[in-house]
Amino acid sequence: MTHILRIDSSARSDGSISRMLADKVIAKYTGATVVNRDLAQGIPHLNAAWTSATFTPPETRSADDNAALNLSDQIVAEVQQADLIVISAATYNFSIPSTLKAWIDHLARAGVTFRYRDDGTPEGLLTGKRVIVVTASGGTPVGAPHDFLTPYLKFILGFMGISDVEFISSTGPDGFSEADASIENLAA
Repeated sequence: MTHILRIDSSARSDGSISRMLADKVIAKYTGATVVNRDLAQGIPHLNAAWTSATFTPPETRSADDNAALNLSDQIVAEVQQADLIVISAATYNFSIPSTLKAWIDHLARAGVTFRYRDDGTPEGLLTGKRVIVVTASGGTPVGAPHDFLTPYLKFILGFMGISDVEFISSTGPDGFSEADASIENLAA
């Protein structure tokens, strides 16, 4: 059985094209279990307590350190348990919503989701995952010179070991039907 983690980052609940497209992607996986994380409900940005706790060895962390990392630990566990991650991401100012960036900041943890080898090269620790990113934009097509959403997500997910990343995009007035066709052709 496929275990899906759904990440929604659009500030809009009703009428969000990226959320509607994510619904259609997930519907292709009948019988899958789905865990939802709606970032529009709020996600804190990193702070000094979080940073200090991540640099403290796990065996010497205080109760305050563990509390500072609680949400981050949950986010990491959700990704580790998922076979498929579906990210719905509206394009805001040519890039990802700040809530999605905050989620990535909680996920990208040295020694947990990536590490540096002895020679200094990075190694992603979140291998064996598939990600489908559904995007919606009024005028920033995937691959355009001003598209900073797709290259960033492809890079940061790859940095953490997730190299199987597919983008389905709805851009402009005809984008929804084009995205529908891409979803129809998805290999489930």
